[in-house]
Amino acid sequence: MPTVVVAAYNVAGFPEGGGHFWVYLQYVLGLRQLGCEVYWLEAFRTKGRAAEEAAALATFRARMKQQGLDGKVILYVTQSKKARLEAPAEFLDMTRSEAESIFERADLLLNFHYAISPGLLARFRRTALVDIDPGLLQFWISRGQINVPPHHFYFTISENVGQPGGRIPDCGLEWIPIRPAVCLERWPYLFDPHADAFTTVSLWDSGDWVRDRDVTYENTKRVAFLEFADLPLLTSQPLELALFLRKERDMAESKDLERRGWRIRHSRDVAATPERYQAYIQRSRGEFGCSKPSYINLDTAWISDRTACYLASGKPVVIQNTGPSSFLPNGEGMFRFSTVEEAVSAFETINADYRRHCRAAREIAEAYFDSRQIAERILNAALANQRSKGTGAMESRGEQQCTTVTSRFDGLGMTTVT
Repeated sequence: MPTVVVAAYNVAGFPEGGGHFWVYLQYVLGLRQLGCEVYWLEAFRTKGRAAEEAAALATFRARMKQQGLDGKVILYVTQSKKARLEAPAEFLDMTRSEAESIFERADLLLNFHYAISPGLLARFRRTALVDIDPGLLQFWISRGQINVPPHHFYFTISENVGQPGGRIPDCGLEWIPIRPAVCLERWPYLFDPHADAFTTVSLWDSGDWVRDRDVTYENTKRVAFLEFADLPLLTSQPLELALFLRKERDMAESKDLERRGWRIRHSRDVAATPERYQAYIQRSRGEFGCSKPSYINLDTAWISDRTACYLASGKPVVIQNTGPSSFLPNGEGMFRFSTVEEAVSAFETINADYRRHCRAAREIAEAYFDSRQIAERILNAALANQRSKGTGAMESRGEQQCTTVTSRFDGLGMTTVT
């Protein structure tokens, strides 16, 4: 039974992010369905706010226990966003020797933390980076804005990274495409013909900008949704946004959206826990979602892990077109729009045969986003070849790695169905 350590990012420090917690949990659940022993590794950034941080840690530990991860969490404290070169010397909830014993026997570190400590990374026999910010991550790397330490394997949720003629550079690395994961058993199909609003959950203004030579643009959901601010005036379909609002300007803009016909909720009120986040999605009629400009400008063919949750729940999605895809459907269960007219037409089509589009949404999730299948693809690529520690991903092409899926993890005592 393979042992996999999943390195998450900023879950313990963001207790009101119910959806953020699900991002990493989906992979944990998929790996456990395959029989893996899974540990959760995370850096907890302290800012010296003792009471607030103690409450966040208590919430995090309770959630870990609820998910069957009690005793399988490897948490360490850091005081900076920047990675330290050396591995952490102290861990919460376990001794250093206990943590290092897990690192030594782990078959794989599945890492979502781009700025992980190189010293910590070196403790593992095999390491795999998972890119969940396609286009952006490669942009940051190519411009020297982030220094990702070498891993053995590199996975990305975009099918267009490093493709000939594409807009996303490979940065000299071999990227293996996967897809956002959703655990189908934990996200069942729920049909409710009386559900009325198309919704989404989003951070409104992250303060992100892309600066590329002579091109500069705000890369936030704020600018994405404001482009479609008048959409409620053009459709009878109720639309609701659950937004993480922080600034005074956020509040003013949310009031303006309400005047234009949007329903506005604060994400803290409807999605602050994993359970409430799930319930909010499953009570929705479907999802209406806009994408950060970078995902569109770079032709990433990106969709969010949140959208995968809507689909699994049998909720049709109307999402912004982020570029050409070899598999993403358009017109049944999923509608990819570029203009306000296309969005309006999508709502009309869905509501004309709502049950059919709900079933189609679930079928899309089953075909493409099943966390068990995603986890299996990762393990087949990363563990099928018994590669020695220190082997770089650039020494073996990602295309060759992807063709090893029939080897069924030789030597690891695990068989799978491909």
